[in-house]
Amino acid sequence: MTLSKFVSWVIGEKTRWWRYKARRKQLPPSHRAAMEALERYLMYVGLVDDPSAMFEDLVELFEQSAADGVPVREVVGEDPVEFVDAFMRSYGEGSWRIRERERLISAIDRAAEASGAAP
Repeated sequence: MTLSKFVSWVIGEKTRWWRYKARRKQLPPSHRAAMEALERYLMYVGLVDDPSAMFEDLVELFEQSAADGVPVREVVGEDPVEFVDAFMRSYGEGSWRIRERERLISAIDRAAEASGAAP
């Protein structure tokens, strides 16, 4: 990747992020609070390979539900963790997460073999 392509990629991603943040800010208070909580959760549990698209789709869902007068609880259901995990799964897992799982399995297998136990 050339320097100019890299710079435009970084600037483009930042622009997408700030547009998402501006859209989130325009939500009604209850929907905005829910979005902020979901965003925080997603930041801590790990993101997918293209988080911008996921956040844009999530804010669009909340914009539409707010416009339709749908309460937050009807959007996320009784278990918000289940909702956000299912939402995240539709975007695939980040390649780093798959690599780390494989690395963990391999390390445990090697440790088990070294101790004489079957993997």
